[in-house]
Amino acid sequence: MNNVPHLFSLQGKVAIVTGAGKGIGRACAIAFAQAGADVALAARTQSDLDNVAAEIRALGRRAIAVACDVSDEKALDHLVAKTVAELGGIHILVNNAGGSGPNDPDTTSGDELNQALIWNVTPAFLLTQKVAGPMRAGGGGSVINISSAAARFAQKNFSAYGAAKAALNQLSRNLAHDYAPAIRVNVIEPGPILTDALAGYLQMAPEHGEQMLSRIPLGRFGQPEDIAASALFFASDASSWVTGKILGVEGGAEYLS
Repeated sequence: MNNVPHLFSLQGKVAIVTGAGKGIGRACAIAFAQAGADVALAARTQSDLDNVAAEIRALGRRAIAVACDVSDEKALDHLVAKTVAELGGIHILVNNAGGSGPNDPDTTSGDELNQALIWNVTPAFLLTQKVAGPMRAGGGGSVINISSAAARFAQKNFSAYGAAKAALNQLSRNLAHDYAPAIRVNVIEPGPILTDALAGYLQMAPEHGEQMLSRIPLGRFGQPEDIAASALFFASDASSWVTGKILGVEGGAEYLS
């Protein structure tokens, strides 16, 4: 029988996490470091990355902080090359950068719709493509794409974001077949997570928060660490026979609007 703690260990592994300066990305990066991984942190704000890198180094793991706009393909090339050069390889990728606000379907332009689709899908595709070689060279790897429960829920004013995240889900399911057996590709669909952005929204519209909370069977909003725990499962050998799957982490909610 496999030793359960060993199954969840990331000792000797190297991870890239995008959107790593705050919220879900930060929580994933720290969880991976606690499990033994060295981590390349990518986001647009250097100061945020430096703070997370310091936390990881305090845990005794290596970290590099790479200011990176994931919509810039050359920046992605630099991120991958720097990670391999300084940390020795790549075994885990978390595509967490992305997002989009609500949209009015009567006024959303084609350019705005395209931007939501491109921002949430294209960088994840390109970065997966770019890490595939180092992952294969290192004996395989795991890609975890952070989607959203909005990909599954039907709700007003989320046609752009919901479509973009649904596209990310289907992209991931197909890439799981393209890159198997060496590389696994899985998806996490977070529900309402108490990041700075959601907390600010709830302060402005507490009645919406009460309505959302009433539709979450487990009775609370999620924490970034809830997503990080699921990401650790997908990153580790605990999920070695799992690929192409979408895990909803939303407290049991099936709709919010």
